[in-house]
Amino acid sequence: MMIVKKGFRVEYDSIGELEVEKEAYYGVNALRANHNFQITGYKMDKGLIKAIVEVKKACALTNNEVDLLSDKKMEAIVAACDKILAGDYMDQFITDPIQGGAGTSFNMNANEVIANLAIEYLGGELGDYSIIHPNDDVNCGQSTNDVIPSAGKIALIRYFLELYEETCFLVDSLIYKSKEFDDYIKMGRTQLQDAIPIRLGQEFEAYATVLTRDLKRFNAAIDSLSSINLGGTAIGTGLNANVTYVKNIVPKLSEITGLDLKQNENLIDGTQNLDSFLFASSVLKTFAASLSKISNDLRLLSSGPKAGISEIQLPAKQAGSSIMPGKVNPVIPEVVNQVAFSVIGNDTTISMAVESGQLELNAFEPIIFYKLFESLKTLQGAIHTLRVNCIDGITADKKKLEQKVENSIGIITALAPYIGYQKSSQIAKKSLKTNIPIRKLVLEEGLMNEDHLDRILDLYKMTVPGIVAEELTEGA
Repeated sequence: MMIVKKGFRVEYDSIGELEVEKEAYYGVNALRANHNFQITGYKMDKGLIKAIVEVKKACALTNNEVDLLSDKKMEAIVAACDKILAGDYMDQFITDPIQGGAGTSFNMNANEVIANLAIEYLGGELGDYSIIHPNDDVNCGQSTNDVIPSAGKIALIRYFLELYEETCFLVDSLIYKSKEFDDYIKMGRTQLQDAIPIRLGQEFEAYATVLTRDLKRFNAAIDSLSSINLGGTAIGTGLNANVTYVKNIVPKLSEITGLDLKQNENLIDGTQNLDSFLFASSVLKTFAASLSKISNDLRLLSSGPKAGISEIQLPAKQAGSSIMPGKVNPVIPEVVNQVAFSVIGNDTTISMAVESGQLELNAFEPIIFYKLFESLKTLQGAIHTLRVNCIDGITADKKKLEQKVENSIGIITALAPYIGYQKSSQIAKKSLKTNIPIRKLVLEEGLMNEDHLDRILDLYKMTVPGIVAEELTEGA
């Protein structure tokens, strides 16, 4: 006979018996998982905990409606869920985010905590599962295989909605800057070489435009994640679930979460295949790539401040060197770059996990959720600091920008339709060699009269589609 240490209780599972702290709300399954999976050192994501508890609450209510759970048990389980949803007992979820078993450990952890809270609500002692049982009552009509992916999708949708809101703020800031810099003429570049004039405002408007496309992709990802397989139980066939429960569970969960959830048309497909998670990850990867490109531009355009491009000035946020006094680095774009690298790497992990499913189940949802949550949270933090600590404070010297354009050979492109490509090339080479501006060389060689030249080399007009074509027509 096992001698139980003071302050502990004994619980049993299919493996055997284990001592559990007497005051713990988790049970033997969660504790065994805690021993087996010391992987990340982190606790389960709170958004995922909230989502799985909402699933359990919806299941209790629906099972009660189909007479599979008594009013007394349902009331106790719902009360327990509400306590957790209020933010209490989060420390009782002790399983590592990365775990074997397709999330069974986390599901059982939730079942045990809810069961023990319900037992306490009914006046019983923790661990007395004759009152409320983690499997028979809290997990009634469910399987890890429909609970975990459904809870994961709920949490992901909410994180996407938060990221959407933060991205809207960033887009607004970029649009504001595009208007502020609308008449700042500068030299555009292709392959890092001088090309033709562009307005600084147009560059910022383009940044806003690409991120606006990402917002549309966020909506597509949310829509894909809104289809859940709850009701399918183990492999999508609905074994051990009441037929009416299967029909009503997702509407009930939608009511509790406030999200527009739909049941998978094919629950077997919904259990086998995790392509919606990969699609969500690909959307985040695309977004990260866009942010990283913008950050690259900001670092290049602010390089210097004396020996670089130095066309914009980023807000100075901290000292840039422990050895070089006065040096200030573009630390905000740099951190955004690093978050993008991480998100892209996470997408590779998620791709492998989604591909590695076998037959009726994919066992690798824990790593998928871990990486998706990481991507969503770090992206949200990255774009917040990008907006607040960088974009909103960017300045530029309008006169300096225009002087660079006037002294560049890039403006020769506007003259090519009038004096020909070959002659334009000769003028450009001569300007580079002598440092004489293009405008002066054209006048010296009598290639165009001053009035016509001024019209063609109107820097603002060069940045407006169609105006050059109109000039060509007028000169024909």
